[in-house]
Amino acid sequence: MRIAVLGVGSIGSVLVGCLSDTDAEIVCVSRGISAQYISSGIVLHSPEGSVEMIPGERYFLLDSEKGPMPEEIMGSCEVAILAGKASSTPALSSIAEDLLTSNGFAMSIQNGLGNYETMVRRVGIKRTIGGSTTHSSWRDGEGSVYWTGRGSIELGKMDGSDPDPMHSEFIAILDEAGLSPIWSKDINKTIWRKLLINVAINPVCAIAGVRNGALLEVPELWIQSLEAMREAEAVARASGVNLGESDSEDYLRKVIEATSENRVSMLQDLMAGRKTEIDVLSGAVIAKGEELGLATPRNETLLALIKGIEMSQHLD
Repeated sequence: MRIAVLGVGSIGSVLVGCLSDTDAEIVCVSRGISAQYISSGIVLHSPEGSVEMIPGERYFLLDSEKGPMPEEIMGSCEVAILAGKASSTPALSSIAEDLLTSNGFAMSIQNGLGNYETMVRRVGIKRTIGGSTTHSSWRDGEGSVYWTGRGSIELGKMDGSDPDPMHSEFIAILDEAGLSPIWSKDINKTIWRKLLINVAINPVCAIAGVRNGALLEVPELWIQSLEAMREAEAVARASGVNLGESDSEDYLRKVIEATSENRVSMLQDLMAGRKTEIDVLSGAVIAKGEELGLATPRNETLLALIKGIEMSQHLD
């Protein structure tokens, strides 16, 4: 099976590193500094502290900024995994359309809402499934990737039906790669649950400039995270999402404990002077809340502060 990873930042690099231990053929779609980082290989630090060097020869690197796609790659991939920033989803969906075989499929493990719908518009509903991951990672200024927390990859059809044979083959490869795949009967719920965690952790850690574990060490930060999540949870339930009866506060605490050493992508973006994904996280909660007549003041404050930091980085 040939698998394309579109957007090879920190989490994309974890996927490539793990998949390199299987027999799968790998295509990496990247650009800019990320493409430069992986051009000669990937240095991956595991959660247990070991270091693996994945040679550049193990995968085919497609720099999306350097000319047309080679003909031998077009229409050759059974799976396209979107792992880049949500802002790049339209462009990555277009590339996925060109990469996929006629019976191949695309899935997203990106943050936020709307990625699935964007893929469907480009690739088609029959060739698109939903996805989400709880693996955590970050990349340093020299391109080394730190896999800071083992999680899982959930994937599934939006209608809750069983996997097709190709989905099952892909799941087997993910399992062999040690990525802990789970076929979900309610992937929309999974995507929303990740959104709840993201709005609770990402903006607060980014504004405070701390790793995830600090949220449990500083009571004032914990309150901000919890309130942001509760607002998102209210919006999700009002939207008809079945979140079940599980204790969301306990779940948030467990996620933070499991990823205590992680630097969220939003913090990494601010440190690098890049635009963040706040619009598809807190922004998505705010927009959906407005549609439903629900107030989301904590998310509005977090969004405003992140926007302010983004702007300040471009002032003289």
